Amino acid sequence: MAVHRDTVGTEQAAGNSLAAAYSVGVLCWLLSAGVYIAAKWVSSEMPPWALCFWRVLIAFAILMPIVRRHFGDMVALVRARALELLAIGGVGLAICQGMIFVGLEHADATTAGIIIALIPIITMILARLMLAEPMGRWQVIGSILAFLGIVVIIIKGSPAALMRLDFNPGELWIVAGAFCFSLYTVLLRRAKFDLNRLALLVLLLGAAVLTALPFYLSELFSDERSTLNGNGLIALAYVAIPGGAVMYYLFNRSIEALGAARAGVLLYIQTIFIAVLAYLILGEQLQRYHLEGAALIIAGLLLIILLKPKIKAEAATA
Repeated sequence: MAVHRDTVGTEQAAGNSLAAAYSVGVLCWLLSAGVYIAAKWVSSEMPPWALCFWRVLIAFAILMPIVRRHFGDMVALVRARALELLAIGGVGLAICQGMIFVGLEHADATTAGIIIALIPIITMILARLMLAEPMGRWQVIGSILAFLGIVVIIIKGSPAALMRLDFNPGELWIVAGAFCFSLYTVLLRRAKFDLNRLALLVLLLGAAVLTALPFYLSELFSDERSTLNGNGLIALAYVAIPGGAVMYYLFNRSIEALGAARAGVLLYIQTIFIAVLAYLILGEQLQRYHLEGAALIIAGLLLIILLKPKIKAEAATA
């Protein structure tokens, strides 16, 4: 009986630990969803690169003391691979964010959230091209379906818009931002930096600060919105602290507890959070083309996620 109670207690503790890990992951993507809402809310008052620059700088400053015991390893990595860190951090944490914030000046947050759901699919395609990772038949079909879903959203369900090449530039910027984050993911996977995960993130945020700085300085001289007002400061405080440093920290913890694959799947919850928050805070409405495009993307994702184990099993049998 004692053994049975010990086993039950261990299982309950493991279950509670797993539930806590998933809760951390869900909270991470809820905070991340809020970044899109805040950026859209102040898009007419605050330039995008100012928001990007201050977000990564403040997050960098907050997280730096947490990784102080890794400073020696961090300095050694910077000396050995500074340009690689700069390129990867710049693409994934600065250029990507800047493009999305630019896009939100013209596109609604709901559309941005649906487009961002493409990141795992783009990542899979780039991993196939750059890392020669296997990609089965159903992954190809799923990717095509997801791509068609994005096309439906960009043309707003109107084939005539496609014939006229009448696209919303904001949505194209967001697609480019999703591509940059996928490229960042693949480059990071290929680099295989030997450093604590959170310490590496801090270095990449530092690289993002350096990358975003020239764009921010350009805005100071060319954009009349360069002066922060009350709403801009509120939005910045959110995207830099709860939506920046705290979100990055929670994402790091969720990966440690769940593994990269299970933590990454939670990304799709962000799309739902963005749609709900955009409706409640920004008054955005789901349109028919949103639902049609999302249905194709979800169908593609299901093919990719659910049928992938079957493909691996067949390959192992062969």
